[in-house]
Amino acid sequence: MASRLARRALAAARHPQDREILRLAVPAFGALVAEPLFLLADSAIVGRLGTVPLGGLGVASQALSTLVGMSIFLAYGTTAAAARQLGAGQRAAAIRHGIDGFWLAAVIGVAVLGVGWPLAPQIVDAFGGTAAVAHQADIYLRISLLGAPAMLAVLAGTGVLRGLADLRTPLLIAVVANAVNVALNATFVLGLHWGIAGSAWGTVIAQGGTGAAYLVVVARGARRANVSLRPDLAGVKSAALTGASLFLRTVALQVVLVLMTAIAARQGNAEIAAHQVAMRVWNLFVYALDAIAIAGQAIVGRYLGAGDVAGTRAATRRMIGWGAVYGTVFSLVLLAVRPVLPAAFGVTGEVARLLLAVLLVVIVQQPVAGVVFVLDGVLIGAGDQDYLAVAGVVTLAAFAAAAAAVVVTGSGLVALWLAYSLWMLARFATLVLRARGSRWLVTGAVRNTASATAVTR
Repeated sequence: MASRLARRALAAARHPQDREILRLAVPAFGALVAEPLFLLADSAIVGRLGTVPLGGLGVASQALSTLVGMSIFLAYGTTAAAARQLGAGQRAAAIRHGIDGFWLAAVIGVAVLGVGWPLAPQIVDAFGGTAAVAHQADIYLRISLLGAPAMLAVLAGTGVLRGLADLRTPLLIAVVANAVNVALNATFVLGLHWGIAGSAWGTVIAQGGTGAAYLVVVARGARRANVSLRPDLAGVKSAALTGASLFLRTVALQVVLVLMTAIAARQGNAEIAAHQVAMRVWNLFVYALDAIAIAGQAIVGRYLGAGDVAGTRAATRRMIGWGAVYGTVFSLVLLAVRPVLPAAFGVTGEVARLLLAVLLVVIVQQPVAGVVFVLDGVLIGAGDQDYLAVAGVVTLAAFAAAAAAVVVTGSGLVALWLAYSLWMLARFATLVLRARGSRWLVTGAVRNTASATAVTR
């Protein structure tokens, strides 16, 4: 079944727009899936240390991804802005957006480190795990926060390269960096016996090298386009203001993930360990599906920048189809490998039982998730951040109600993941509703009422 769906999708790729989607989505897929694959390897390595370190990794990695992930607008906002400028024939202006994003990333990265490092124990305690899990999480979080500025630089660099339709460079950087990360983690944890601290140090070193690589690539492009590397305070301020709505949207998403981890941690060591592995598996497929969304950001931004509304509509329809097909394929793949995953992560007993049950929920989610991520990318590429922010708050409220019911009834980890599925369905409804209208179709090099045209037909 999975192979038949894949063959149909590849046969459909003879359509010109499908070829463009594939040209961007395939390298985006490689770059996106590289990180969760190696994070899965990290989980497998730390899993050899036992349930408590694995649970600590789950808490700390969620805390770190929340602190850093709230600045994902550095990638998404830059991609959309740079793609619009590229579509309007203004390449130098597109690169200037990237430089402004780097400077903003530096400021935010230092702030995240300055605030997060001294508050690491309090951040970990907020998740409510056992004392043993909290101790392991504190060790990992304090060390890994040292890489926060580099992580944010990676977001900014990725955004500008995607906006310029260069997705092969991020792929190369991601594969090399994450291979180094796994090698370092295996050496530090299993070879030198540094425990969970070894995993954190491997991540910090790899992230530092990745940030430096993006700085070199973007600096070379800036020199070729005769764009200054000095900070433009007006541009940095504009990037921050433009990212405000995306920041709110991201906060809403991160609150859902934080609540998931906090509730799982309060359910017990086995629950947080199983949740951590399930979330790693989920993220692997999320990033895989998000490859089409990344293509959507670049394609939609470029089409609208060039004033091509019909092309935007047509590309959106094609990408929705791709998302639905590959969501179904991934469901079938995960169903096939599900029985061997507990052993792959070195978990047994109650942790394995919970993991197998939660994975059934993850499997069912995939087709809906495929459409959700595509439409999210399309609207980000269109610069429709204000709607996404409002929708994020609305869907967060739906999840919060379902999660509260799980806590009150003591329903367990599977029920918590069912609440997560409800949240995904709420996102599906809000995004489909918006895409069916035309208020998001705004053309021009920038998205504002003074210099762009909204399509109201």
